[in-house]
Amino acid sequence: MITIFYCQNFYTQTISNKAKSIDSLVEKKMGDAGIVGIGAAIIIDKKVVWTHGYGYADKENKIPFTPSTIMNIASISKTFTGFCVMKAVEEGKVALDEDINNYLPFTVINPNFPDEKITLRHLATHTSALADRYPFYTDSTYFYNGQKPEPLGDFFKNYFVKGGKHYSKDNFLNAKPGTNRDYSNIGAGLAGYIVELRTGKKLSEYSKQNIFNPLKMAKSGWSLNDIDVKNHSKLYQKEHNIIKSVPLYQGTTYPDGGVRTSVNELSKFFIALLNNGRYNNKRLLKKELAAEMIRFQFTASKKPDNVKLDKLNSGIFWATKMGGTRIGHNGSDPGVRTFMLSNLDKKTAVIVFFNTSLNEADEDKFFDIYEKLHKYASEMKIKK
Repeated sequence: MITIFYCQNFYTQTISNKAKSIDSLVEKKMGDAGIVGIGAAIIIDKKVVWTHGYGYADKENKIPFTPSTIMNIASISKTFTGFCVMKAVEEGKVALDEDINNYLPFTVINPNFPDEKITLRHLATHTSALADRYPFYTDSTYFYNGQKPEPLGDFFKNYFVKGGKHYSKDNFLNAKPGTNRDYSNIGAGLAGYIVELRTGKKLSEYSKQNIFNPLKMAKSGWSLNDIDVKNHSKLYQKEHNIIKSVPLYQGTTYPDGGVRTSVNELSKFFIALLNNGRYNNKRLLKKELAAEMIRFQFTASKKPDNVKLDKLNSGIFWATKMGGTRIGHNGSDPGVRTFMLSNLDKKTAVIVFFNTSLNEADEDKFFDIYEKLHKYASEMKIKK
């Protein structure tokens, strides 16, 4: 008994020392980078084993950033859209390989390949050849200070149908669907719109029914109207060593990045994805469809021409990251940088929220902090 007591005590002390070490490391790096607030969680064997907040959700009023702080998660939202697509498949409302024009009230035709169909699988693996036209996408789809975005269906009709006010041939790639992978926010938005059309429910309502309520994600939602803004982090942007406030905003193509949630609540959803659609004793999605969502969609005989499989593969609205060594999704928007990544074996995962944008040259600082937390998670896994 004495030996066991001392071993447990030594183990506890080791973990405590490691926790203090990672806290000091993260705090130093965020201070050096000018990052205002961070929330993080570590998931081991599909259980949350550690969460922590650093810095501020509201720097001016000294409100700390915690794992319960709500924030928009940018493109990690696409995994929610992907889940909703698969739930609609389960309900027989859509099929992954059906022509999307069979679901839409207008016709989407790539003028470069007018006879080729585009499918939900193409949209979900970013191989649809539908393009985010820049700078239009960033200049015209974000709305600040309570301004209302254009309705989703109107936007897509204007963007994809010839004669529409947003139409351009540059909205399409010169590539046959399935042959080229080009990340498309617009494509993700269109997939979410199809879910809304086929289910007869807004994505916010469909997600609440099939994700948020079953997982008790009571503070999560798809828009500022869905959440308690008092719990929402302020957003910041560092420019020329000056940290500026970014007003809260909403996007026209919200299925590509509109979810607002916390580290604590997102952890539940990520565990469900890693656990074949199941969280604790609750099944959210049929096992075979959850497996299809996570399955590597690209193979040696069937892959986009510009993809190297040892570096990149894709599921339904998620991808391999970090040179093919992790799976999940990242996100980036004004005042937002997020990571939701797991090892390939799905046994060790890390979620990190940053409420501050840095310039492109400083992007490595986000990855550096993420990697430090991933290393800490790996050490915890070994100890466990």
